[in-house]
Amino acid sequence: MSVSPWPGSGRSCFVPSLAILDIDGTLADTNYHHAIAWYRALRQRGLTYPLWQIHRRMGMGGEKLVADLAGEEGEREHGDAVRAAETPLYLELIHEVAAIPGARELVEELQGRGHRVVLASSAKPDEVDHYLDLLGVREIVDGWTTGGDVEATKPAPDLVEAALASEDTEDGPAAVLVGDSVWDCEAARRAGIESIGVLTGGFAAEQLREAGAACVFESLEDLRADLDETPLGRS
Repeated sequence: MSVSPWPGSGRSCFVPSLAILDIDGTLADTNYHHAIAWYRALRQRGLTYPLWQIHRRMGMGGEKLVADLAGEEGEREHGDAVRAAETPLYLELIHEVAAIPGARELVEELQGRGHRVVLASSAKPDEVDHYLDLLGVREIVDGWTTGGDVEATKPAPDLVEAALASEDTEDGPAAVLVGDSVWDCEAARRAGIESIGVLTGGFAAEQLREAGAACVFESLEDLRADLDETPLGRS
């Protein structure tokens, strides 16, 4: 079900060659596991925040999250320690993470339409490897990014720009990003490309629209069913 249709539906338009798919919260159901890990890591430093406030920042890079919650003083005093603690705490939960329904099928559909598909993540390489195997897409996607490919994480556009690096963008928007968080949509906007939002990560449709999503879908399955009505559809 589309909860926010694309205004360009039905128009003849440039069809992007590249689909950039966010991993965390979009293809893999990681957001709440990460939120719990951050909650526990912050608690270890005597910082307690409601879990919903932490979840709201899922998709934001770890080097920004502590400062956004605790301010610059909190970042200076606790940031490195919190980030160091979050990683092992999350790895205790990573094997509970499931693929979002329809993830592999969306990749296959996009490739069947002639799109190149790149998975976008700023996670550590071993975590991205885990997700590639979890999703069963290692052998079928055209590429992926990890934290080693970017200097600044979302909402900075670095991750999107890394995925775009091998694409010719001179003749128009060469890509569309599919993501679950406001930070995904903001990063796409800063990189000058369109984004499609999905509700798989727990963000509201209105939040995604306000962050720049061209259209929003309840699930990956709904997106795949209505792909022609999105910026990734046929012209």
